[in-house]
Amino acid sequence: MAGGGIILEGATWPVILTRADGLSDKTVVRGRFAQNLRCQGVSTGVTNILDQSEVDALLAAVSTSDGGEELPGGYAAPATPKEVGVYDFKRPERVSKDQMRSLQTIHEDFARNFGASLSAFLRTIVETRVATTEQLTYSEFIHSLPSPTSFNLLSAPQLTGQICLEMSPLIVFPIVDRLLGGTNSEIFIPQRPLTLIETRLVSRILERALSNLSEAWSELMEVKFEISGSESNPHLVQIVAPNEVVVVIGFEIKVGARAGTMSICIPFNVIEPVIGKLASQGWLSYAKGDSTSVHQQHVSDSLRKAELEVRAYLGETRVTVNELLSLSPGDILRLEKLVDRDFVLRVRGQNKFAGRLGQLRGNRAMQITRKAESDENL
Repeated sequence: MAGGGIILEGATWPVILTRADGLSDKTVVRGRFAQNLRCQGVSTGVTNILDQSEVDALLAAVSTSDGGEELPGGYAAPATPKEVGVYDFKRPERVSKDQMRSLQTIHEDFARNFGASLSAFLRTIVETRVATTEQLTYSEFIHSLPSPTSFNLLSAPQLTGQICLEMSPLIVFPIVDRLLGGTNSEIFIPQRPLTLIETRLVSRILERALSNLSEAWSELMEVKFEISGSESNPHLVQIVAPNEVVVVIGFEIKVGARAGTMSICIPFNVIEPVIGKLASQGWLSYAKGDSTSVHQQHVSDSLRKAELEVRAYLGETRVTVNELLSLSPGDILRLEKLVDRDFVLRVRGQNKFAGRLGQLRGNRAMQITRKAESDENL
């Protein structure tokens, strides 16, 4: 073509628009731009000639219509492609991330309370923490467990379905050894199921775990967990279909120098009725409101039932070893306190109250008259 022009492609026939200034630059415009020209009343016949303003408008449309950057020759760069996420249909995530965080928060409270309960029961320091929180299929969870192990099924009248609680032999046998008077220094971990005696001892640990778990779940709903079955081989237990989604919370338990794991497996059908309460903002506000009323009342009631050692001291004195050896019934010891002074009442070894000695209904009694000073002599 002599004189140059603008070629529009994508219409039913090639269209040539000759520039008025006769320059030889060419711009290739694709399908929909030629159609837009026709819609705007611009003739697409071969013999039609555009004036300079129409050509400039056409060039501007070419550089901006695709939303990309203008390239040499009038082409527009393609738009940035959208990010595509990978979705595994074999492992669908039926619980959102916010709901998973809420479940983790609930079981972190359970871990703290369970660790404190075990520490008091075993009379040693026990550390319990949440290690993992993830969604798996039931088949993947079962194949990740050792065999034999302590595999227990939990149920509650308020929930549909069952929950699995598994304790690794690496922590079960040290706990049993501790309950039987051992030191856990060089304990051998046998690869066998628990005996009847060991099962009975482990059940006492599970009772405390269920009590703390029920208390932690009370943030969602009033529930009381009970053991509905126990098994040493987890592959023999199937509470849901193998490809069913479950939420698995993994715990790490440390008893002295020994450490092991514990897992709680929650099928989706169990938490489905309360899944709405696990929304991040709704559940957190619900939990904060509960902590200022019901939770504080629960802690207060529990503290009122705690037993304390209380002792009343008549006085104190100093004697030599020879005098101590020569003491016999009827001897009199002179105390370093006057008769009209108050006696000190101590609670767990700390001065708390002071009072006078008396008698009530045939029993020795002490009438509290004031608070004792922390450094007051006995």
